[in-house]
Amino acid sequence: MSAKESFKSRLLGLQSNLLSFAYQLTTNHEAAQDLLQDTTLKALDNESKYVDNVNFKGWIFTIMRNIFINNYRQTVRKATVIDQTEDLYHINICQDSGLDTPDGSIAVQEISNAINAFSDDYRIPFSMHVAGYKYQEIADKMQLPLGTVKSRIFFARQKLQGMFKDYKC
Repeated sequence: MSAKESFKSRLLGLQSNLLSFAYQLTTNHEAAQDLLQDTTLKALDNESKYVDNVNFKGWIFTIMRNIFINNYRQTVRKATVIDQTEDLYHINICQDSGLDTPDGSIAVQEISNAINAFSDDYRIPFSMHVAGYKYQEIADKMQLPLGTVKSRIFFARQKLQGMFKDYKC
């Protein structure tokens, strides 16, 4: 038997063990099958890099583990949302608006009432900020220093978070 045939037969002999390991990594039968296929293909593509005196089983399992880790990292990277707004607005808001439920509309009314209860010093800049005005635009319109506007919006946000800390996003 040639070295090439020996390599393939050893690889085929490990398929059930590799499938079990793939299932442990993915906990999904179809994903495990895909991982096994990717591992087998990569091992066959890199047959020339295998050195005979190296643990064959360990080499193959390392290939599988590395493929799994790389796929996982790629999935996490694709799922990562990058908020490029100036003040990280999208990260700081709840992703579920809750408006499609009666409870959600009540919560919105409660929040509106809480904002309206603020003094004008906090309510106006905060409301303008929520409406989409930039800090500098608010500062210009209210004839206030930029730092004052930012701190008032920050304190209004803190006050709201304290008032509604029991609400879940």
